[in-house]
Formats: sequence, C-alpha cells, structure tokens
Amino acid sequence: MDIETAKRNAAHLAVRDHFPPTASYIGIGSGTTIVYVLEAIVALKHDTSRIRFVPTGYQSRQNIIKYNLTPIAFDSLPDDILLDVAFDGADEIDEELNCIKGGGACLYQEKLVAMRARKFVCVADHRKLQPRLLTHWPTIPIEIDPLSLSPVLTALRALGSPLPTLRTGPMDKAGPLKTDQSNFIIDAPFPTLLLPRDIHGRHAPAPTTRDSTSAAPGATPSLTTDVEETAGSSVSTAQGGAMREKGVWEVEALAREIKLIEGVLSVGLFVGEDGDEAAAAGKKKGGQKPVAAYFGMADGSVVMRSGGVDVRVE
Repeated sequence: MDIETAKRNAAHLAVRDHFPPTASYIGIGSGTTIVYVLEAIVALKHDTSRIRFVPTGYQSRQNIIKYNLTPIAFDSLPDDILLDVAFDGADEIDEELNCIKGGGACLYQEKLVAMRARKFVCVADHRKLQPRLLTHWPTIPIEIDPLSLSPVLTALRALGSPLPTLRTGPMDKAGPLKTDQSNFIIDAPFPTLLLPRDIHGRHAPAPTTRDSTSAAPGATPSLTTDVEETAGSSVSTAQGGAMREKGVWEVEALAREIKLIEGVLSVGLFVGEDGDEAAAAGKKKGGQKPVAAYFGMADGSVVMRSGGVDVRVE
C-alpha cells in the first residue's frame, strides 16, 4: 500500500475516534497527514459552522480554508479557552508517545497548539512508528532566534550533537530557511534517545550513532558505531534523576537541556505530560505528548498506540 493511502486510513480513524461533534475549537497541525484529517472531518457531515479551527502555520491555515472551515489565529483565542482536541502529524514517535516534530519548520506553533488542547492526537504512517526517538529520523529540529545561531551551535556540540546544522531553504543560495515567525531552524543529530526505564537497564535498544552526512530532515540515517565508542561510558545525573547513560541522553532530560540554551525558542521534542495527565493533575492546560497516535500500516491496517500499548483498530 502506498504511503498516502496509509496516511488517509490513519487520519479517518483518528477523526472518527476523537472528533467531538459538540466541539468549539479544534487545533489543526502542519504535517503532511493533516489534509486527510480535514478530509475526514468534512466527511463526517457534522455542522462545523460554529467550530473554529486553530492552525499551526500559514500552510495549515490555507488547508483549513480550502475545506471551507473557519480558521482562528492562536493569539485570538479567549484566555480561558482550551481546544477540544488538536490533530497533528509527527516525524517520529516512540513507545511512550514522545514525538519528534519540526520537519516542516512549524514546531513552535505546533507546541503552542498542542499544549492548549485538552487532548492532542497524532496521525502518521508506519515509518514514524519506532521504539525510541532518533531511530530513523536523524535530527532534532530546534527553533532559535537568528542572533543566537553561533552560541546555540556551540552549546549543542557541548551536549553531544556531532554536527548541528542550520537548515537552509529549498535553494541554498536563498539562505537560511525562516519560520513563520522569521526564526531559524537548527537540525541537531544525537544518538538514539533513551526512555527513563532504559537508564535502569530495562528494555534498552542498542544505542547507535549516525554518519553526520545523514543529518538532513527526512534522510535515512546510516548506522555506524556503538555510541559508547564515541561518547564514553559515564552516567550523568541531575536534580530530576538520571539524564544520560554512556553518553546517550534520556529524551526528557535532553529536551530540558536544549531548552535552557539562551536563544532557543522551542525544541522539536514533544515530551512530558499528555492532556489527560495534565487534567488529572488539575492543570488548566494540555500536554506536549499525544494521548494517542494512529499509524497507517503498509498492509492497509491502522495501529493505535496509547498507554504503552499498540492495538490494531478497525
């Protein structure tokens, strides 16, 4: 089955399961799968005239308009409003629903919308379904203030990224790619990231490092050597607990460390709480992680990952 059909299958089931007919505000992401989410919403034939759709970027807004739905800018939302649900894609999703996002250069707005939604639902194809982040997707996208480029690159190298690279536009001569907010994107390769339980020696996949030539978004990385050969064997800890083992970062710890770099606006690691967990803790906001992710598989089926379990859905 071709990839586009797989995306469509996943999108239609995600919308069927999570689109509330009484919704007032819906977040619409920027991933390539989102056109199928909009298609699925329209196919439900609900009255959408009262619903406002919150885009995560220019292209997202144009897609909303294309399907005759009504967009509203994120900064026009009433202060006390949470979105009923946000749908978006991802570049890679691990076993605990941590995500890499930002291949389309909209990660800052995508994170704002996800964290403003009661629940965030991810839609992707089977290539994005992985046990750990940076298994096949080669880099972490990071949105930065243009003035901070040099010190941010230096800081990322100090954290263990072998070749963090400023993303350029489709034609190199046009210079650096700029986001909708006129910021720059750095793509930073790291060894495959660990989950917290991996630090304690359970279920850890074999760590790998990549040839730095594969650090462009969307490229398939070439696996070269065990990370221990290049990163040493020390275990670093921080106030929140173990951060990395044998030079390999735990996913949430790395997200925190990168965000602390002066000049970094947003990190393309979506980690921490999901919307359900935030609500259970009494927080009036959503979470970075999806409550569920739907993957269109090569055989035509759809796998839903939620709560640490993968199930095939009909």
